[in-house]
Amino acid sequence: MQPDDIATEIDAARDLLAATAAAHLGYVAADGTPRTVPVGFWWTGEEFVVSTAPEAPKVAALRERPDVALSVEAGDTPESAQALSVRGRVEITVVEGIVPEYLMAARRTMGEESAADFEAHVRTVFDQQARIAIRPTWARFYDYSDPDRMPAFLQRLVATSGS
Repeated sequence: MQPDDIATEIDAARDLLAATAAAHLGYVAADGTPRTVPVGFWWTGEEFVVSTAPEAPKVAALRERPDVALSVEAGDTPESAQALSVRGRVEITVVEGIVPEYLMAARRTMGEESAADFEAHVRTVFDQQARIAIRPTWARFYDYSDPDRMPAFLQRLVATSGS
């Protein structure tokens, strides 16, 4: 997939990314089996940033196998369902203190007072965090209310169903 195509897909998902703070990260664990874990994320405009403790099992696994998938979803009905699927490679950096994007992602879902309390608590828990940056190498935005943004196989099924 070309960089312009990736940018177009992610741009189409900008409202989803602005309104959603959680995603699912898919990777291959140290034992060679697949994992999908819920994560908070922040989109910087160039990369998705996920943060965790440097000792987290996923950090070691991602260092060994840096190819990942990330899925951001929203909507409880067929008319409101949207999803951004991303594939990419991670770059891990251990930072002293708290990853700034970690706090930005948390603030998106909290009021000022709650965010301040959360940050104060987090600063007592983490001396360091692993900043997991995902640079997209492929992306696709699905909007199930828009026939042009449904997966191609569903478009074909709808077209041949006579509905």
